[in-house]
Amino acid sequence: MIMGIRGLMSFVEDHSNEFFTDVKLRDTKIIIDGYALFHRLYFSSNLELRYGGDYDSFTDVVQKFFESLFACKICPYVVLDGGCDISDKKLNTLKDRAREKIQMAHSLSVGGGGYVCPLLIREVFIQVLTKLQVCFVQCFSEADRDIMTLANHWNCPVLSSDSDFCIFDLKSGFCPLNGFQWRNVNTIKGTRDRYIPAKCFFLDALCCHFGIMNKTLLPLFAVLCGNDHVNLPVMETFLSKVRLPLGAANSKGRRHHRVLGLLNWLSRFADPTEALDSVLNHLPKKRRGTVKELLCRSMEEYVQAQGRLQDFFQHGAYTCPDTWNPGLPPWVLAALARGQLSPFISDALVLRRTILHTQVENMHRPNAHRISLPIRQVIYGLLVNAPPHVRNVAWDALPPQPPTFSEVERINKNIKTSIVNAVELPKDHSDLSKLTELSLASRQMLLLETLKVKQSLLDPVPAALKLPVAVSCYWVQHAEATLKLHHLQALLLGMLLGPLRAMASSPEEKAVRGGGAETLYAELQRVKAPPGTRLDLDTAHVFCQWQCCLQMGLYLNQLLSTPLPEPDLTRLYSGSLVHGLCRQLLTSASVESLLRLCPEAQQLYEHLFSATRSCAPAELFLPKGKV
Repeated sequence: MIMGIRGLMSFVEDHSNEFFTDVKLRDTKIIIDGYALFHRLYFSSNLELRYGGDYDSFTDVVQKFFESLFACKICPYVVLDGGCDISDKKLNTLKDRAREKIQMAHSLSVGGGGYVCPLLIREVFIQVLTKLQVCFVQCFSEADRDIMTLANHWNCPVLSSDSDFCIFDLKSGFCPLNGFQWRNVNTIKGTRDRYIPAKCFFLDALCCHFGIMNKTLLPLFAVLCGNDHVNLPVMETFLSKVRLPLGAANSKGRRHHRVLGLLNWLSRFADPTEALDSVLNHLPKKRRGTVKELLCRSMEEYVQAQGRLQDFFQHGAYTCPDTWNPGLPPWVLAALARGQLSPFISDALVLRRTILHTQVENMHRPNAHRISLPIRQVIYGLLVNAPPHVRNVAWDALPPQPPTFSEVERINKNIKTSIVNAVELPKDHSDLSKLTELSLASRQMLLLETLKVKQSLLDPVPAALKLPVAVSCYWVQHAEATLKLHHLQALLLGMLLGPLRAMASSPEEKAVRGGGAETLYAELQRVKAPPGTRLDLDTAHVFCQWQCCLQMGLYLNQLLSTPLPEPDLTRLYSGSLVHGLCRQLLTSASVESLLRLCPEAQQLYEHLFSATRSCAPAELFLPKGKV
């Protein structure tokens, strides 16, 4: 996960001529930090941030990125972070990040700036990788060490934004995403060979700058400077007592006082043991043992990983490290590695703790995830009866009581940890290792009962839209009074985007449909709310609630081995479109006037509307509005 070492990335970038080499990347493998990539692509592509995600536009950007790599014969291997490990050592960092995210979401909701990833961006990203046949793996916990180990095994560069990769000794270097010019593919003169201009960081250059510093000192530098794992007040005691030599005290030196001072100070030592002893000598004697243990444990984050990702990419087998493996069933481990189960599931399994991510929603209302609590309780019910060594020993010692999970969620503009009971499920659902052995009918029944929808309602709905429609049926039954008819209409019209795109590119589009699907698709693109349009907070909130329902509906469906087909998320929801449609439906347009261009799309819409209407409360249809 992106954060890394405080101040290091800007320091090395300020000294780019010394630490970076210009390279022409082509004809190579490259290991990509997936989490860093999808954040970078979303936030650097001028995509809408306030409407809950323009997943269609994001999909196009991701496709163009990988097309650039393929054009240069660059073979990408994407490595994604998993959940937290059993120590949960990053919990405080994750909570701090959750608080920052709430502040940015609030700023965006009232017209300010900020960066908040759409809720389903990870799932959309994985679907695009799958469609493009890009090799990827989801690690069991944080991916940095696995990325470093794989890159060195294959002797190829790493692509990321995480400054931790300035500490790893990478044989073929580290290419930061902000210097990776994938939109600017060039051709080598006199050839047809194409390349991507990039900047590559090598650890040797950094060590030479500080008097041929021993590379093994860098992990100690990382933990002293402050990273995601260590943030000890006692470190401030050390930093206040030791006089850090700044070297040349220019403006850049002052800006990076801590980074520069620590590197200069550490370069005096022959090895980490000598340097660590000196650090401890500056601390009170009673604290030294505890601090030494913590620093040594944190420095281990920079050594080679146990796992062998090359085995996964070559043979499909990924053995999870002994330090992480809590004895999960083999099918769960395999699904996690393939990205078919979310890190949310592994956090719930391993830690009995999950984090619910804030969206750009109405901060004065209960957080949007509250609506999907009953779905999460069923998920937790399925996870309760994991093998005994997954369960907390202290929990097992307690007298029988309803099993609970803790959720870190937004309350107003802060976070709180809520305790949630798991639902008690029938005995045949109570063994996680045998969940895949249940019949399709019983898995589908549990899913549909949780979503409060009858199978017969979904019969007229195309397979690819059955789960989104089932989720929408749940949403209309549980949403607040602010949900109006035009919200439902806009959402369902937005779901037509994918089918329309498929129709428009089919051979019979002109001959049979007379270009109606193509015309309607283009019309919907024009309806999208332009940037800078005032955000209607009630509208934003109800669509955030729908995404929360879809997210948990997806996770439950995945946990039950997809009794309903996994929907194509890449064209399912476009925030700019549904917000733009809401405005049109409230002012000038009607559903009929929009769909008259394409009778096939109109018929599909009627199937979707009929299914959701059957579940919706009668008052949703009281205001006048054409259907």
